[in-house]
Amino acid sequence: MDLNFLLTAFVTLFVIIDPIGLMPIFVSLTAGSNKQARRTIAVRAILIGFGILVLFGFFGEAVLGFAGISMPAFRIAGGILLFLTALDMLFERRTKRREDQANQPDISEDDPSVFPLATPLIAGPGAIASMILLTGQAETTLNFVMIFATLAAVLTITWILFIISVLLECALGPTGVNVITRILGMLLAALSVQFILDGLGEVGLLPY
Repeated sequence: MDLNFLLTAFVTLFVIIDPIGLMPIFVSLTAGSNKQARRTIAVRAILIGFGILVLFGFFGEAVLGFAGISMPAFRIAGGILLFLTALDMLFERRTKRREDQANQPDISEDDPSVFPLATPLIAGPGAIASMILLTGQAETTLNFVMIFATLAAVLTITWILFIISVLLECALGPTGVNVITRILGMLLAALSVQFILDGLGEVGLLPY
C-alpha cells in the first residue's frame, strides 16, 4: 500500500471539501429543523455529493480525452484552480461566497440537501478537479481504489461533523473555525503547487 499516495489523497480531499468550514453553513441551512430532519438532510447531501464525485472519478479523464485535453494540461489547470481556492480560504473569500450561495432566495427552505449542500458546497469544481487529478495519478488498481475509500472516509467525517455541528461550532467559535480554515488553506496552496509542478514535469518543462 502506497501510504504517501493515501496521505496525499486524504489531505487533498479533506482540505478542498473542508468539512469544518461547512459546519456553520449546515447549521444555518438547517436552522429550526428537528434532529431527525437534520440527519436526513445530512445523509442525503453526503450520498448525492459522493455519487457526483465518484462519477467524475471514474469518467472524468475519459471526458477530458474526448475533449482533446491531456492529463498534464488538466493537472496544471487543476493546480491553478486549487491554488485560487486556497487564496480564497486564506483571505476568507471562500466562506463569504459559500454563505452567499447558501442564502440564495431560490433555495428550498425545507430541503437544502441537493442545492447548495451536495453541490456546489460538497461536490464543487475544486472537489471534482481533485478527483480527476487524483485518479489520473493512480498508477495501480490499489491506488485507484484507495482514492474512493479516502473520499468515503472524508465524507463520513463530514457527515459526523454535520451531526454534531451545533455543539462543535459553539466549542470552536468563529475564531477557531477561521484559524483552522486558514491552516487548511496553506496546505491546499502547497498541494496545488505540487500538482502544477507535476504537470510541468510531465510535459518536459521541468525535471521529472
